[in-house]
Amino acid sequence: MVELGSAASVAAVLRENIRLAPERTAVVFVDDVEAADGARQWSYARLDTEARKSAAWLSARVPVGERVLLLYPTGLDFAAALVGCLYAGTVAVPAPLPGRYRQERARLRAIAANAGISAILTDLDNLAAVTEWAKEEGHADIPVLATNSGELADASSWTPVEADRETLAMINYTSGATGAPKGVALTHDNILRNVENQCAASGLAPGWRVGGWLPHHHAMGLLGQLLPALVVGATAVVMRPSAFLKRPYQWLRMIDKFDLTATAAPGFAFEICLGRVTDDEVACLDLSRWRFAAIGAEPLHASTVDAFVKRFAPAGLRADVLSPCYGLAEATAFVAGDAFRSAVITKVDPHELEHGRFVPAASGVDLLSSGTPSDFEIRVADPRTGEVSPPGALGEIWLRGPSAARGYWRDGAATASTFTPAGFIRSGDLGTLHEGELYVVGRVDEMLRLEGRMFTPQEVEGRMRSGYTETALIGAVFTVSDAETGTDPMLVATHEITGRRGDECLRELSSRIKADVADEFRVRPSVVAFYRRNGIPRTAAGKIQRTAMRRLFLERALNAWYVDYEPSVPESLRE
Repeated sequence: MVELGSAASVAAVLRENIRLAPERTAVVFVDDVEAADGARQWSYARLDTEARKSAAWLSARVPVGERVLLLYPTGLDFAAALVGCLYAGTVAVPAPLPGRYRQERARLRAIAANAGISAILTDLDNLAAVTEWAKEEGHADIPVLATNSGELADASSWTPVEADRETLAMINYTSGATGAPKGVALTHDNILRNVENQCAASGLAPGWRVGGWLPHHHAMGLLGQLLPALVVGATAVVMRPSAFLKRPYQWLRMIDKFDLTATAAPGFAFEICLGRVTDDEVACLDLSRWRFAAIGAEPLHASTVDAFVKRFAPAGLRADVLSPCYGLAEATAFVAGDAFRSAVITKVDPHELEHGRFVPAASGVDLLSSGTPSDFEIRVADPRTGEVSPPGALGEIWLRGPSAARGYWRDGAATASTFTPAGFIRSGDLGTLHEGELYVVGRVDEMLRLEGRMFTPQEVEGRMRSGYTETALIGAVFTVSDAETGTDPMLVATHEITGRRGDECLRELSSRIKADVADEFRVRPSVVAFYRRNGIPRTAAGKIQRTAMRRLFLERALNAWYVDYEPSVPESLRE
């Protein structure tokens, strides 16, 4: 394995990996996990050849340091385009394809405008749609290339471009789960140091096979799977997100069939598998070789980990495979986590937790550790004042370390609010440190605060699913203040439901949910809204966009299938 600490750049590391093991498999794209010919793979030598073709084309048209928009589905061509950008000294800007929906196109429009792109790379299947999108958005003068079109220069025409560790390598845009996407500017040093951190925490090494279904433009998919695998000389195995969402079994089958050592996914993916993988499918799996699953992107319930381990133990799953981790795009990717150990759970007093205090108790709420911070200094601070919180208090997680970015691309206001002069990143996450373990409770701006108490939306959303056959997996719960309602603060509970349900059924379901939530949390929802599946907006990696749902409510634009208002809700807030 190449020594990352002394490497000049990510490109230099990749070139050395190719020199050391050109025939080793670099990337595998799984198109159909069950078909004998359902996967394609490239060696490191083939990846290098395709990347040098893209790099030669870019070098002839795009100055070093300019931004290049990468619009690809999951697959081999994205990997070649990304490495090609690194070879050419241009700044890669991975982003989702334009898509059909207004919010998808608006997100991409914002990314392209902020990045100030000089070229667009895509594949043949999407060339026409991407070219049309570029013209519609005023980028008609920007060259658009399908890198698998056969129109590229010979790989031998590429001339290496020198880069150092402080050179900008890519701009990774945040998911936009709590606001507009912001471009995290990452240097070669940020990336190499974070991969070192991942290696130290998990043992990531050249013999590993790492992959999953997360999209390439998502931090966990790109900087937690694909790129780290290539940097250490391992093998990346990838599949389309739609394959997982359509049939979750395919993810686990890929882990089995392609002998994955490690994967990563948000917590909801493991919950989906619990609900949708059948007993017959479990019987077809051999998960005994699976060694590490990084769970991040959102708080995870201890009960989910326990249930997943028990459910798939007959398939050979070990109890120490699932590893709750913590990371964020502003820190490149990985911050905390520990491989090869069973989940660390602390019981805390629920009354104290409601008042912002983490107090271990003999019985109470199970909170799951996200691991021990590695290579990062953690500060727990009052989110209003920035003062260090006293021991045992919940606060905003601040962090600083060598792989932390220095700011957002061309966004001084957002940089000033998130990156402190002392080098700390304000994560926006609420949590604490206890006996060296990092516990993350939720997002600061998503916490439900009513009647002097505080609880997480995930708790209420979980209650809306527990014991009901009518509710699906996804819900979004939020509060609105008295200043926004003109009356009292209120709790708004929205949830997707299964099947087709009549108004009478939904009216009765709403009454049950209101009563059960009030019984457990001592707060009665003022509004309950139901959606068909996929009606509640999520990011590309599945994060629930509660902030967006809150905005829709205040704009009287929930557009739900069924809405039940309490009499106290003002007419001005009813659709």
